[in-house]
Amino acid sequence: MAFEDPAAEVLAHAAETFGLLASPARLHLVWALAHGDSDVTGLAERVGGALPAVSQHLTKLKLAGLVRSRREGRRQVYFVDDPDVVDVVRLAMDRLAGRRDASHRSHHAAGAARPAARLHGL
Repeated sequence: MAFEDPAAEVLAHAAETFGLLASPARLHLVWALAHGDSDVTGLAERVGGALPAVSQHLTKLKLAGLVRSRREGRRQVYFVDDPDVVDVVRLAMDRLAGRRDASHRSHHAAGAARPAARLHGL
């Protein structure tokens, strides 16, 4: 079966995007924003991070074009503006969660209990 390789620029852009999402903290922020717009305080509470760290991660995501913001009164509200990024993140997280759940069930059935992990990195 013949297929065409992506252009070098496309591969470089994809690698850069995946590199940004390789941070558990930034991935968690994009995941949270994929489920609804939020300000930095709400995001910090949701992901369990310090405000300055969350703000710094949001700045990186914003500079990369993965996240945008709008002003609502005195608050800056963040959102993911690219449905393709949302789709990729949701697909990856759903697939990995499904594998983890299946693995957890098989370990639990064998008598090995594992504590639930929360994605932090902040």
